Amino acid sequence: MANNKELSPEQREQLLTTLKARFEKNKKHHEGLEWANVQAKLETNPAKLWSLHEMERTGGEPDVVGYDEKTGEYIFYDCSPESPKGRRSVCYDREAQESRKEHKPENNAVDMAAAMGVELLTEEQYRELQKLGEFDTKTSSWIETPTDIRKLGGAIFADFRYGQVFVYHNGAQSYYAARAFRGALRV
Repeated sequence: MANNKELSPEQREQLLTTLKARFEKNKKHHEGLEWANVQAKLETNPAKLWSLHEMERTGGEPDVVGYDEKTGEYIFYDCSPESPKGRRSVCYDREAQESRKEHKPENNAVDMAAAMGVELLTEEQYRELQKLGEFDTKTSSWIETPTDIRKLGGAIFADFRYGQVFVYHNGAQSYYAARAFRGALRV
């Protein structure tokens, strides 16, 4: 991976092959959309392709989940069955990470997402994802936290148990081996 956030031709080809196979395997994620159109859009957006590579590299298994008619953008979410392994054991944001007196995690969800060029899923996006299958049945994912909750020291996360989406709160500085975050990317 280059520092300029561009993939080598080999990485690019491998990623497009992986994304195409996933797209074809999970048609219910994006009914009515054609891979050729998605690929054409990706090929003109190397920075977005790099972000998808980062989503894939960290275990997110990104897939197309929609198309925004107004903006002409394809919407990708992390669609791994459980919260991405390469992003676990992180607290919510830098302020929370720095507030820990001991046992500080190596990273935090907000900074990791920004470095990857993606956004944390919102609660609404997380609920939309769960309509496509059952995700986070054994793990949980940090989701975008409203400012008023964050100002009070909290952060929210979600998971899927007992056939339901649950949204919970925790101290933003907490972190667990089974909690990461899911990203969204518009291309």
